[in-house]
Amino acid sequence: MDLYVYYRVQVADAAVFLTKITEMQDNLSREYGVRTALKRRPEEQDGLHTWMEVYLEVAEGFEATLEQTVASSQLPSMIAGKRHVEHFLDLTLCA
Repeated sequence: MDLYVYYRVQVADAAVFLTKITEMQDNLSREYGVRTALKRRPEEQDGLHTWMEVYLEVAEGFEATLEQTVASSQLPSMIAGKRHVEHFLDLTLCA
């Protein structure tokens, strides 16, 4: 299963946020062996950018680990609103 997590961040917080989210993803990748990616929409709206974290081929229970990691970090204070998690299956693996 792949996880896609999207949310909005103030443009003014982008540089600091990038450093913190990259560090978090690097740690998760090292500790849990997951492949990660980080994306951001190019345009801003109302002073906010939409960001997306990607976690590929995660093990069962990883989502709870991710949420605990985020909750114990400084990231929530820089996120406007909620983090939205979407789950996707790789159909080539299911066939």
